[in-house]
Amino acid sequence: MRFCFEELKCCKYSYLNQENVKITTTPVIEVRELVLDNCRSNEGKIEGLTAEFVNLEFLSLINVGLISVSNLPKLGKLKKLELSDNRISGGLDVLAEKLPNLTHLNLSGNKLKDISTLEPLKKLDGLKSLDLFNCEVTNLNDYRESVFKLLPQLTYLDGYDVEDREASDSDGEVDGVDDDDDEEDEEGEEEDFDEEDDDDEEGVEGEEEDEVSGDEEEEDLGIEGEVEDEDDEDDDEEEVEAVKGEKRKREPDDEDDDDDDDEDDD
Repeated sequence: MRFCFEELKCCKYSYLNQENVKITTTPVIEVRELVLDNCRSNEGKIEGLTAEFVNLEFLSLINVGLISVSNLPKLGKLKKLELSDNRISGGLDVLAEKLPNLTHLNLSGNKLKDISTLEPLKKLDGLKSLDLFNCEVTNLNDYRESVFKLLPQLTYLDGYDVEDREASDSDGEVDGVDDDDDEEDEEGEEEDFDEEDDDDEEGVEGEEEDEVSGDEEEEDLGIEGEVEDEDDEDDDEEEVEAVKGEKRKREPDDEDDDDDDDEDDD
């Protein structure tokens, strides 16, 4: 779960919103990602950021005005720390004590000038990635070779390994954090696709049913038309027979009339 600064003050309490409805927020213990970029620190402290975030794995403090990291709380499970665009010039020795499981550290845009200021990072045995973009230390001769030599546990410096191969996207992720988010997104997309497929299938079935119904109706109409045609033909035949019968009846009568006329003439 990722939280931003606006949610930080209330993420461990229940509170009343504008409609006086009680809102219960996520307990601090469940927070794994926290983004506090562009907040203003007070004497190196961020209000609300405490050691109560015991399961925190990702913390972003970009451009918060930090001069040192000495006031950061102890976060034993933190793996990725974003500290770019601050004014940190040293004092990195506390990181190994407070953040012992750190694997990714971004110090880009800070006031680090000498390779020696990075020496305390040797105690971070699990540190794999270090970013120092826009720090004065990057202008030193043999900067990359010196840093890799000082910190042999590093895999990537400023996004590239010792052989200048760029880090892959998976190498930049914190284990168990971004992967879960991606899985949730993929599951959500799969569910959407499934729903769309179901809708399409239902639509196709509906069209097929309509076509079948239409064909059946046409067949029924055709049969009814044929039956009506047969009935009309039968009626016509009956009328013809009736006319013939009348003619037959009339012919004997006509003959009798002719005979009577002949006798009268005699």
